[in-house]
Amino acid sequence: MRPSKMAFVFVLLAGLALIVQPVSAQGDASDIISVGDMAPDFTVTGATRYGILQDPVSLSDLRGDVVVIAFFFRARTPG
Repeated sequence: MRPSKMAFVFVLLAGLALIVQPVSAQGDASDIISVGDMAPDFTVTGATRYGILQDPVSLSDLRGDVVVIAFFFRARTPG
């Protein structure tokens, strides 16, 4: 990359860093979850390495089990 392009990219990124403001949590302070708090119940479409499950899975269905939530953006999917 030429020095003039590098300088432009640097100035652009520095400008963006100055413009972007941190996003604060919206809502009531009582809605904030702290470390050690119980997770709120939620329902998702479950998936395994063999495909998507037919029935949705709720966190409350797994009470007493170890639950690992992994988010993989477009991993092992055709999309």
